[in-house]
Amino acid sequence: MKTEGNEKLLRAIFDASLWLKAAFALSEVAGGIAAFFVSKQFLLGFVQWVFQDEFADDPHDFIATFFLHSVQGLTSGTLNFAAAYLLVHGVIKLWLIGGLLRERLWYYPTALVVFSLFVAYQLYRYTITHSVWLLLITAIDLAVIGLTWHEWRYLKQTRANQSSTISAV
Repeated sequence: MKTEGNEKLLRAIFDASLWLKAAFALSEVAGGIAAFFVSKQFLLGFVQWVFQDEFADDPHDFIATFFLHSVQGLTSGTLNFAAAYLLVHGVIKLWLIGGLLRERLWYYPTALVVFSLFVAYQLYRYTITHSVWLLLITAIDLAVIGLTWHEWRYLKQTRANQSSTISAV
C-alpha cells in the first residue's frame, strides 16, 4: 500500500534526478561543443597531465590507465561522433527536462519514448565499443525512465481526482 510519505519521497527523488540529469545534460552540451574543437593529442596530453602523479606512483593504476586507453583508442570519427551525440543528447534532454519540471503531461510519454530510444541506441553502441561510459549513461537513463513513468501515472491520477472533486462541487 502506497502512503503519501512514500509518494512525496518518490517525487523528491524524481525532481532531484531531473536536476542532476539537467546538470549532466549541460555538461554533455559543453563536452560536445568542446569535442568538436579538441584533438586526440590534446586529450592525450590532458589525461597524462591529470594522472601524472598516479602514473608516477603506480604505472598500472586502474583509473589512470582506463582513461589513457580510452583516449588512445579514439579515432577522429569516434571523436566527431561523440561530439555530435553528446550535443544532440544533451539538448534534447534539456528540452524534455524543462517540460517535465513544469509538469506538462504530454512531455511524460514523449520523454519515455525518447529516453527509451537513447537507451536502445546506447546498448547498441555498447555492443560495438564496450564503453563503460555508455553503460553508466544507460543506467542513469533507466532509473529516470522508471521515475518518469511513476510520476506521469501519479500526476494523471492526481489531476483526475482533482477534476472529479471539482465536478462534484
